[in-house]
Amino acid sequence: MGESDRKRRRLSRSPKPGVVIGVLAFAGMGGSFMQTILLPIQSELPTLLNASREDTAWVITITLLVGAIFTPIAGKLGDMFGKRRIALVLLALLVAGSVLAALSTTVGPMIVGRGLQGMGTGVIPLGIAILRDVLPPKRLGSAIALVSATLGVGGALGLPLSAFVAENYDWHLLFWVAAGIGTLSFVLFLLVIPVSALRSGGRFDFIGAVGLALGLGGVLLAVSKGNEWGWDSLQTLGLLVGGVVVLLLWGWYELRRDNPLVDIRVSARGAVLMTNLASIAMGFALFASSIVFPQLLQLPRETGSGLGLTLLHASFVLMPSGLAMLAMSPVAGRLERQFGPKPLLVAGAGIIAVTYLAAGFINLEVWHVLVINTVIGVGIGLGYAAMPTLIMRAVPANETGSANGLNTLMRSLGTSVAAAVIAAILAQSSVQSDGASIPSPDGFQMSLLLGLVAALLCALIAAFIPKPKEYTKEHVSIPDGII
Repeated sequence: MGESDRKRRRLSRSPKPGVVIGVLAFAGMGGSFMQTILLPIQSELPTLLNASREDTAWVITITLLVGAIFTPIAGKLGDMFGKRRIALVLLALLVAGSVLAALSTTVGPMIVGRGLQGMGTGVIPLGIAILRDVLPPKRLGSAIALVSATLGVGGALGLPLSAFVAENYDWHLLFWVAAGIGTLSFVLFLLVIPVSALRSGGRFDFIGAVGLALGLGGVLLAVSKGNEWGWDSLQTLGLLVGGVVVLLLWGWYELRRDNPLVDIRVSARGAVLMTNLASIAMGFALFASSIVFPQLLQLPRETGSGLGLTLLHASFVLMPSGLAMLAMSPVAGRLERQFGPKPLLVAGAGIIAVTYLAAGFINLEVWHVLVINTVIGVGIGLGYAAMPTLIMRAVPANETGSANGLNTLMRSLGTSVAAAVIAAILAQSSVQSDGASIPSPDGFQMSLLLGLVAALLCALIAAFIPKPKEYTKEHVSIPDGII
């Protein structure tokens, strides 16, 4: 058999681009699903795990913290040793964490399992980086839009599933479902995703990884727990100031490394820096509605603040937002090819801003929330499609994983800040109803106003993103029509 015949046989076994995109999107949705899996039973965790409310809060917090911290680390590991290989490791850890949580009856093992689940979030930026390595340029825009949108889609689609399982079956089944999703993702990844030849190699920056974890952990923990501990408490201020100091020292150290965990010089380029700042603002705009609308839908009508739906029914009202993000991916791809990613990001932020503005003038009913949240999903779909493309055009191919991991971290930072700020506003504006403290309509309106401000800020920052030096030709493509 000649060399040309062997090459033809190898290509014939290569997957179609559509199959690759589908597997990466499914794995991404599975990773983001882990962040909402326990929301239906969050208030019941102290009883279910026989622990204090303060301890069980870590069952939710640890997943978000580990996901945010480990995502840029996983991206760098993917650039160095192979994105497919690191993604498989993350999926295996997600499955292990799901099984551990499914078998847990106490809070300690549950926290460990949930931390392992949080590592699965790193599959999303790795998947986006894989797309650049293996897809032809004409397929890249819509594919990036789809995989990037899974950061929001997994939670939006997973919430009704979680609510249904929690209401009708043993709550441990939630984790067996998660383990099944993770296992299927692992098998599909192993069978479908090709091995990329783009690897930077070198020695891993362990000191940089520890410094980033400590600094980010301190800042994110202070932000997420500030309402509970008190913003002026020694614990909150100590973590916040300590985290910032560690990050400054970490930045100084990274600038002096030959192969740093995060190349700060690349991250400080105008296009990368401005895109990451816009990502923080869009993350805030996204999460403002994610906090307000579930509470608004579920509070009893008698309180004057809510619409009286059950969790399951509220989940179905919120689910179309995730479907809108999915539906926008092919549209976003075509728009990106025609107009470029920068106008796409401005347009997405503008749509979100106009939607929040309309929400401020309406006495919200269930169908209003359905329409408004769906349109916000359209804006998020456009924005999330644009951001990875802007990043990848501004960095070389061997830094795609770490650059996308950092961008994903910036989105997570925006959502964390939104969660803390809006929780504080709703708490301060709360009123008493039947002996319970509930958010007031004024608190909801102020929170939506902050979502409007964040969306406008995102559009403003995006409008000034400079044109980068592009690296669009550095990829190893899967030829069209290959089975």
